[in-house]
Amino acid sequence: MKHQPYLLDMKSEVGRGRIWEGSGRQMHWFIIAYILILACPCTGFLPNFWSRVLTLSWDSHTHQYITEQAILNITLETLRGTKKHQGSHADEQTRLGRGFWRAVGEVAKSNVAIDFSSSTRSDPIYHFDSEHVDSAMVKLRQLWAQTLLSVRANEYQSARHSLGQLFHSLQDFYSHSNWVEMGQRSIYLHLLQPEEPAIPVAQKDTRTCMECFSTTCRNNLLSSLSNSQRDSQLLTTGYFSTFSPKPQGKCSHGGILDSSRYMDAKGGINKDSTSPLFSPHHYLHMEAATLATEATLTVLRDLRDTVGHKTFFKLFSVKQVPALVFVIDTTGSMFEEITAARRRAFSIIQSRANSPGQPSIFLLVPFHDPGVGPVYETEDPNQFIQHMQNLMALGGGDEPEMCLSAIQLALTHSPPLSEIFVFTDASPKDAHLFDAVKALALEKQSKVTFLLTEDPSYKSRGRERRKRRSREALSPDRFSLYSSLSSLSGGLTIFTTNSDIHDVSTIVEDNTAADKVTLLHAVSDREMKSKHSFRVDSSIKNVTLHVTGILIECILTGPSGQTQSLLSEQGPLAELKHFKGLYHIRLLAPIQPGQWTLLTKCDGQVTFNVIADSSIDFLYYFATVTNETHPGLAKVEGSPIAGVPAFLVLALIGLAPDEAASFSHVTLLGAAGESLKQVWLNSSSSSSSPSSSVEELVGWVDSVPRVPFCVRLTGQDSRANKLERVSTEMVQPTHVQIQVLSVPPLVPSQRTMVNFDILNHGPTRLFNLTAVDDCGYLQTREPHSFLVAEQGSFRHQVHLHTPATAQAGATITLTLTVYALNSPDSNYAVAYLTVVPPDTDTSPPSCSAARVQSSCSPICNESHWNISLAVSDKGHSGLAALQLQEGEGTLTLFLNPTTTDGSLEEVQPGPDQYQDHRDETTRGGHHHHHHHHKVRLEKGDAPLNVSEWALGSSQPLWVRYTSSCCFAQAELLVWDAAGNMKRCHLTSGEQRHLRNSSRETSGAGQITLTGLFFIMLGLLWSPLL
Repeated sequence: MKHQPYLLDMKSEVGRGRIWEGSGRQMHWFIIAYILILACPCTGFLPNFWSRVLTLSWDSHTHQYITEQAILNITLETLRGTKKHQGSHADEQTRLGRGFWRAVGEVAKSNVAIDFSSSTRSDPIYHFDSEHVDSAMVKLRQLWAQTLLSVRANEYQSARHSLGQLFHSLQDFYSHSNWVEMGQRSIYLHLLQPEEPAIPVAQKDTRTCMECFSTTCRNNLLSSLSNSQRDSQLLTTGYFSTFSPKPQGKCSHGGILDSSRYMDAKGGINKDSTSPLFSPHHYLHMEAATLATEATLTVLRDLRDTVGHKTFFKLFSVKQVPALVFVIDTTGSMFEEITAARRRAFSIIQSRANSPGQPSIFLLVPFHDPGVGPVYETEDPNQFIQHMQNLMALGGGDEPEMCLSAIQLALTHSPPLSEIFVFTDASPKDAHLFDAVKALALEKQSKVTFLLTEDPSYKSRGRERRKRRSREALSPDRFSLYSSLSSLSGGLTIFTTNSDIHDVSTIVEDNTAADKVTLLHAVSDREMKSKHSFRVDSSIKNVTLHVTGILIECILTGPSGQTQSLLSEQGPLAELKHFKGLYHIRLLAPIQPGQWTLLTKCDGQVTFNVIADSSIDFLYYFATVTNETHPGLAKVEGSPIAGVPAFLVLALIGLAPDEAASFSHVTLLGAAGESLKQVWLNSSSSSSSPSSSVEELVGWVDSVPRVPFCVRLTGQDSRANKLERVSTEMVQPTHVQIQVLSVPPLVPSQRTMVNFDILNHGPTRLFNLTAVDDCGYLQTREPHSFLVAEQGSFRHQVHLHTPATAQAGATITLTLTVYALNSPDSNYAVAYLTVVPPDTDTSPPSCSAARVQSSCSPICNESHWNISLAVSDKGHSGLAALQLQEGEGTLTLFLNPTTTDGSLEEVQPGPDQYQDHRDETTRGGHHHHHHHHKVRLEKGDAPLNVSEWALGSSQPLWVRYTSSCCFAQAELLVWDAAGNMKRCHLTSGEQRHLRNSSRETSGAGQITLTGLFFIMLGLLWSPLL
């Protein structure tokens, strides 16, 4: 379900069935031929958009679609519930930001990777196959606990990875089991809630299916497997292929790609698609998809209510402004540079105070020799300014210094799509880290810009200002690694002076604003005239040009033909400011839409970068067709393989609902901006899906270029102006791949092995492998050399030892790089491993009603009802917090149950809770309320921390809820210390009890009106199939 990370509604997804128009029609016969020769197994909802093409089931709901739609809906639901929220539903979709859609894509990618990874695609535990229901539920609950651990540790990338895996298994349950066939119309609470009623799984010797000899199998389940009477129901799931031997009489997964469909009992029960060729129970696909969607929505709501709205928005990078990330050399010569960084940070913070444009995270990594760090990270701009004020330039020593180590820390701690600014005057001492740093920058799509106050042409470093002990000649190429890193990541390398560093640092302010897009990024050769053009469309505002190097001549021409010599005259087109190493050019309003041209002559290498404000942008990745267990497009990890075909998948973001933009092709551009290849896209227009601010396009690259390139998207806006966007990172084609086979959790005091394959797409040759982690857990760090045959592979592993002191929830970033000896071929893989406790608590708290009293009369506001509950934790973590989520009454806490006179002993604060008159503090994400007399909660209060009450892990806490009879329902949320949550639904009136439909973490819910609509739609479609 993954290769459509950005589909937002059924209309938009079905609309994208119009594949390959224009030159894309060449793929028509390829698709048909591919389906005919496809002879591999297939399980689960279909992975993604291309899966629907291959199975000819255009209206099927995929893993990707269900996941993305659910995240979008809960995000918008949460924004609407925020008091600060203003604006329409469609406007909010447009303004969610590039970071949001990348985060959603990460979850969807992790979801779909379950179908493509060799370690999970055939494992029944991840797919609820072959009646492995109990072990699959254990895995689900472990993934939920791991997600919470990561979120609490602010390790959001790891959390998105485990959340995507959880969604895959959860969604597959409804497609692979007989839950829908039993007439169930609500989700199965027991999957993530152990205390909810469970339906037994059929024994190994229990027959579950009858023979079916057609592609559509109706009524092929035995009566006990399709019975709507709960006391006689049995669960089963289809057996897939022969991975788990299928006993006689068991149900198969089914479909033309499942080899077990010929075994007794023939046929199958999967509801993966609407195609009878692939799904014997295709007529129930919509019902299964609706329940899978509801289960996904429920997990997201429980996650939001557990971690809080603010953290939920951070998890998905909602409206995230780029982080302000500084890497600063703190040796004694760096006084002016540190002052410039401090002033620039202060300027950014002051100018954006109390506005949505304030950076989301402030991060600083100092370095010298040999010290690196510590990393300082905060969300408080005032704290960051104070920390910068205390930063001093001290010490010194011989060049070089540990710059790449500091950049590695910055990349590890900063979110994806960050801009990292490095202030230094020294070359790198740790050049061995270059490949790992390059891999992290490309994987996170973060840009690295260097501000160097050192002229590389100097032959010695004997200047007084640095007071180096060494005066030997230094190479003028000693900064080449910096230039390479900035070039491939889409950043800049600026050689300036101490006197100009403050003015040059304006680039920091230019680049760390929301909704920045790139219109041009190119490098000109030495001492040559060059011509570069960029286009301005109707959505563009505030165009800024950054040019590094030395210009001899620079003529700017506007769309109307008007020209301005920027170096020698002022004019109506642009304003130029020249500092040592940087030309800062700003187009003057009103900016004319159309093509702008720069004609330049330079002295040495010059880099051009044009940025502007616009919400319209794109994300992309390369993919290949996979048919191992699921037909679909699998994302290429690392760099693509040169000289072979691949698909290019693009997600367009930020299109306003009334924006009738269309996109025709992308151009693969070389480093100098030259066109290497045009790739035509499937014809699509945002007007076809007015409720969507994201559109996905697919292009066929017949041969990936053999030289580095970037991607430029071309289209047309609603006013017929050409629309162009450039993704500035340079793709590095190669002939070697790394495929990580497993990403296991890390357990303190234990040894962990990570397996991977090296795939050689070139001749027989020697390779070197380097492994680096950011915490020092690797047991061996020395490069490993090995020989790989032509078109061959090599399986290897690295070992990590997790110390006993490792913090649960911490993420270790493992970077693997491989390069061929005597060849420029190299590639990388980045894996995020999470530390988990050895005995994870996956059991949620419980609520049980002890006493209900009601005196409700016809005049509701003159009468009241109350209910007394015993709240306890079934696991070993202990109760952590309570919150009244819904209800207009009051919740009171007690230590003891009801006495003979019906009264309760109210909770009194412990002795240590009186000190300092602390009425409210924050720990672990929940608020501690310390009251001298009573502990009461009302709707809207922050979660009440109860972990410090004198309670044993098994001793219950008693609560009483009292409300006017005008409000008959309430909802209480209860957490344990492990983050497991219980939803307790309180009800008065005729029921007068704690509703059995209460649900815990990732718990239940009823089918919404939207769900009922999908069910009706599925029933209408089924006769046609």
